[in-house]
Amino acid sequence: MTRRTAITPPRSPLRGLVVDYLTSCRARGLMPKSLKQYRYALEVGFLPWCEREGISTIAELDQRQLDRFTASLHSHRTAAGRPLSRASIHTYIRPIRLMLTWAGRQGEAVTAKPQLPRHERQLRDVLSREELDRLEAVMSSERDRLIIRIFADTGLRLEELTRLRASDIMRSRGQAYFRVLGKRDRLRDVPIGAGLLRRLDRFLATREPERSSDALFLSHRRGPFGEYEPLSSGGIYQVVKEAVERAGITKRVYPHLLRHSWMTEMVRGGMNPLVLSFIAGASPEVIANCYTHLTREDAFEATMRALAPRRDR
Repeated sequence: MTRRTAITPPRSPLRGLVVDYLTSCRARGLMPKSLKQYRYALEVGFLPWCEREGISTIAELDQRQLDRFTASLHSHRTAAGRPLSRASIHTYIRPIRLMLTWAGRQGEAVTAKPQLPRHERQLRDVLSREELDRLEAVMSSERDRLIIRIFADTGLRLEELTRLRASDIMRSRGQAYFRVLGKRDRLRDVPIGAGLLRRLDRFLATREPERSSDALFLSHRRGPFGEYEPLSSGGIYQVVKEAVERAGITKRVYPHLLRHSWMTEMVRGGMNPLVLSFIAGASPEVIANCYTHLTREDAFEATMRALAPRRDR
């Protein structure tokens, strides 16, 4: 009996460039979450559309073709039958624009880029300091209370807090910092307040000897090999979720909202945006775009202060 050998269809030049671009992203240290988003937008959304349209090279992607792709996203329906939001379309288009920019630097004949849809900037809710204190107070273990407090006082990202180790607490000239490994594996120092530092020292000093891992936060249960394993990002997410339920807060709360609340508090307190950018590991553009207008209450109070001289007339 003759065995048939499966024939793999040749890879198109465009698909090859996408594979090379994603490899470049991994080499640059792009965060896994971002890499997953880029891969989905390019390999699940963009490439299949190009293949259906008979497009196999970048040179064939003129502005008219790219506008047709963007238009197809506007007419797409989700599994629930709803159209894609402009924010969702944004997340599809941005990786394609970045890939084309990269391809142009590689000498490819890039003649156009897809247009980013205009969308209104949403006013995200924030947690007040009183609400953050409630989240901490309802938790029974010091480990969980410290997780909430670090989010509230340092604005770390979920992945950054997950990576923290006891040895990442740095001390110099009476000051203390978390040495944080952030996006694209960039290190930065995040200040730790004196009260939080004392709590961290007590927490680490009273930890059982068998919890020998250097990870700052460990699971309460032993793993399959009898050791207490570092708490995963999913475990930390569950700590926040449990705190929200116990505190009876009805807002949609998630770890990144705690970071957003901290950054908002820093801007309201008068922190220089460049200093905030340095501490938070976010670009000045992100600070300007996300935290210039803050909330409706800030806008109202600023407007009333500006109009106060007129009302006195």
